[in-house]
Amino acid sequence: MSTNPTPRTRVVREPDRAVYDRDAVNRILDEAFLCHAGFVVDGQPFVIPTSYGRNGNVLYIHGSAASRMLRNLDKGIPVCVTVTLLDGLVLARSIFNHSMNYRSVVILGTATLIDDPVEKIAALRALSEHILPQRWDDSRQPNEKELKATSVLRIPIDEFSAKVRVGPPIDDEPDYSFPTWAGVIPLDTRVGAPIRDERCQREFPEYLRNYTRTPK
Repeated sequence: MSTNPTPRTRVVREPDRAVYDRDAVNRILDEAFLCHAGFVVDGQPFVIPTSYGRNGNVLYIHGSAASRMLRNLDKGIPVCVTVTLLDGLVLARSIFNHSMNYRSVVILGTATLIDDPVEKIAALRALSEHILPQRWDDSRQPNEKELKATSVLRIPIDEFSAKVRVGPPIDDEPDYSFPTWAGVIPLDTRVGAPIRDERCQREFPEYLRNYTRTPK
């Protein structure tokens, strides 16, 4: 479902790469691990990397209740959340035309602290399931002390845009005869062989055996 960009989210540079489709944006969000949350406190910009989870049109981020990011974002200050997937290095004939294939999302909004305990647990579950599906039910649930020490923020995915580059290098016509290798070096996130904790007695679960970062 496509949405109309706002003046703040409209892609100005290389607008042909812009994506305003919510489903496409959700696919990027569901594949990536980390976001970067940008905000300003007393005139000083901060950009903090953190994990996140998505439930419908809501993004959840969490952390220590004592962290700078959580202490300031729960005051209702504006936040900019970005997510990027790097898919390849694009090697052109000229240095100027080198690029990268990527998929990125920008979300603008205001974060709200979640006070309701039921929603807080649901948000933490969404965060856990985003990183590793089925892990929440297979692990010990947060206790009261852990929940008190953790803040969870809700950010609506209402004002957003994505930008995507795919394909080969685009050189200036005279450079196509320049004698150097040109093309794309693909990059992706690979799942390695699990390393068992020395005190773990459990058999390797099936949901880990089939783990992948590519959304189904």
